[in-house]
Amino acid sequence: MPGFEIFGDEERKEVTDVLDTGVLFRYGFEGARNGHFKALEFEKKLGDITGAAFSHLCSSGTSALCTALAACGIGAGDEVIVPPFTFVATFEAVISAGAIPVFAEIDETLCLNPDRLEAVLTPRTKAVVPVHMCGAMARIDEIKDFCDKKGLILLEDACQSIGASFQGKALGTFGLAGCFSFDAVKTVTCGEGGGIITDSPRVYELCDQFADHGHDHLGGHDRGADDHPIIGTNYRISELNAAVGLAQLKKLDHILETQRKNKKAIKDAMTELPDVSFRYLPDPFGDSATFLSFFLPTETRARQVAANLAENGAPSPYWYDNNWHYYKKWHHLKQLKGSARLAFELADNLPDYKNMRLEESDAIIKRTISMQIMLSWSKEDIDQRIQAIIKSFKE
Repeated sequence: MPGFEIFGDEERKEVTDVLDTGVLFRYGFEGARNGHFKALEFEKKLGDITGAAFSHLCSSGTSALCTALAACGIGAGDEVIVPPFTFVATFEAVISAGAIPVFAEIDETLCLNPDRLEAVLTPRTKAVVPVHMCGAMARIDEIKDFCDKKGLILLEDACQSIGASFQGKALGTFGLAGCFSFDAVKTVTCGEGGGIITDSPRVYELCDQFADHGHDHLGGHDRGADDHPIIGTNYRISELNAAVGLAQLKKLDHILETQRKNKKAIKDAMTELPDVSFRYLPDPFGDSATFLSFFLPTETRARQVAANLAENGAPSPYWYDNNWHYYKKWHHLKQLKGSARLAFELADNLPDYKNMRLEESDAIIKRTISMQIMLSWSKEDIDQRIQAIIKSFKE
């Protein structure tokens, strides 16, 4: 999965282009750039890949989410439906917007269950943020239908799923906006970086402004001549980070081909194992194949197999115990320490995060193991991993 597995001359060339100009800032300094605008090149390439009309690059996936929420008009007191299985950045971004994260059940896609959204809907619900977890899609067509019928904003967190699609349409393009992460361990990495895509000229304009202190970028060569139509913040990416990501993005087809080949080899070897069932993929052809996720019949068996895999040299996340990706361990959310409380001061009937229970999600995640698919695996590596898996199921 991680793009850092395939750093090479392509990344070095793009970075050297930037260093040779001495311009690391993404805006201005046109005279010194010698035609190099890596962030702009990245944004154009991301738009070409996803089919989105507009793209904006930020400093991280988290900043992309914060920027997109602001640009979509989500703010103080709004409720935003999110899944309990995601990276903490999803709900942290909602809180940073002044909004209230409300958690709904997932299904065996490991993403939001569209059939359970109605149960958490209130008059304050403003948006739904499905997270396309572990490289593959939610039931995004059904979630979009729900949002359209209820008049809700759909904002996709596709931070883990660059290159994935549903029925030929890129994830991130079903809602008003979509967000990606390009951090150190993502499929495509900038080291640190994130991106937003949208077909809305207004949302793009607001993203472009918000991520750069409200600059309208209409001052031409004189950045000091920009106006500030809105209050924003500093979520800019540097040209160095964009340069690394640009080289990586150009390798995306090769990355996806490799991941899918490696995943298929392992999945095929596991199909005859007892008690194994696999994550439901609404469109198997659109899977970016960063993880192979599978279920065991019970929590006890899942824990045993996860322990065996680690012991046999094939460690694989058991998400129910994970500190960062499942709500059971989000103690900072339950305690609302520090500035996090500010978003909730004026809100009534807040969710009870301390006592929150999502029984359907628990029943799924307790039985789930995910195996990360690596780009650098040789045939021998894959064969050894398959043997480790088979051994782990026999023990």
